[in-house]
Amino acid sequence: MNLKAHLLLQIVLVATVCLMATAAYVLFQNNRQVKQEAAMTLDSIGKYLEIQLLRIDANLQDLRHFPDFELWKQTHAASGVCFRYVSANREATYGLCQGEDPSIKRWPVIFEKLYRRIFNSGIELTRTLSFKGQSYGTITVIPSAEIELARAWDGLTGLLGLSASTAIAVCLLVYLSIYRALHPVQVIVDNLEKMQTADSATVLPPFKLIEWQLIGAAINDFAATQKRLLSERKKLVLQLMLVQEEERRYLARELHDEFGQCLSAINALSSSIVQTAKTDCPQLVPETESIAKINRRVMETVRTLLMRLRPAELDELGLAASLDTMISEWNNQYAGQVYCQLIIEGDFQLLSGPLPITLYRIVQEGLTNIAKHSRATQVVVALILAGQAITLTIEDNGIMVVLPLAENKGIGLLGIRERVNGLGGQLDLAARKGGGLIVKVILPMQITSEI
Repeated sequence: MNLKAHLLLQIVLVATVCLMATAAYVLFQNNRQVKQEAAMTLDSIGKYLEIQLLRIDANLQDLRHFPDFELWKQTHAASGVCFRYVSANREATYGLCQGEDPSIKRWPVIFEKLYRRIFNSGIELTRTLSFKGQSYGTITVIPSAEIELARAWDGLTGLLGLSASTAIAVCLLVYLSIYRALHPVQVIVDNLEKMQTADSATVLPPFKLIEWQLIGAAINDFAATQKRLLSERKKLVLQLMLVQEEERRYLARELHDEFGQCLSAINALSSSIVQTAKTDCPQLVPETESIAKINRRVMETVRTLLMRLRPAELDELGLAASLDTMISEWNNQYAGQVYCQLIIEGDFQLLSGPLPITLYRIVQEGLTNIAKHSRATQVVVALILAGQAITLTIEDNGIMVVLPLAENKGIGLLGIRERVNGLGGQLDLAARKGGGLIVKVILPMQITSEI
């Protein structure tokens, strides 16, 4: 649940509680007012009849006309009240009801049942009429329960309508206020998502509320720090790559110049010894040929190490020729198990700096991972130079179905990711339909001007 819905729910709950409390108070006041009106009516009738008895005692009124309620009816309009007069000898009875008679009930049955159970409406009030110590009868006032219910229902519905309109207006105002106050949240979330890319310059705009200003300033500081750290990390990775390649180049040169010459000398000497031994000491020929055979094996191993350390073709013939040689040797090594197809589009002779060796190492690492983990039978390596971007795609039809990769697989992808990030590129992994992995690398051409 978001904050707007949560606050609106809280407002509705509080408004409901307040409405119930106010409704109970209104009903209580209505019942209390009805009882007060009944008591006032009873007192008024009693005083009115006492005045008549006073006039009879002063011979100003005939006792035969007692009680006379005509004047009282004209001067008092007690709505919803019935009263009854019974003489002391119970020979004379007089009753009168005033007010509206709600013949059509406008309230629900459940409301009537609850109101009658809680407030016990329609209770009779009785008073004895006496004058000079003599009792002349009793007066009973009976409030109309129906009129009391009608007044209570009208008051309650009026309150409900006012409260509902007020609650709706408050909810709308609160929602609009919260919506405007929380609008920066989406801006902050969008900018935080952009911060996931290494080259994004995330700067939050100024906000009106002080709280959002503090949050925005903290995020901007964090983004600036992250950008600086990422830039330093890229430079460090690039420098490590250059140092590593320079060290490999040095080792390759030393192996070629020193170790290679020694092996060539051994090979020449072993050939000379074989020729001499054939005439002077034939018993030494098998041992001498074994030495030559072992020497050739060592030379093949050294040649393989030289190719892995620093392929000579990369500096002499360029990236395209080096990749073609590497993939041809790879196909020969895994003949009958897997076949790799190379697609090259663009002139890669223009590449300089770390780009050629980086692309070569990525293809080398990708093919090594495929041979170890994928169980693929077909591989496609596509290298395309278009505009200011280089796109390298390595696709196989192996056993991988979904991403992410298992923790014990694809270890070389970490090295590929570091190389790509160091050059400001982008690495994407995708599952191939039908099984297999697609490794897509995009490197910018402008890296050549930065090195």
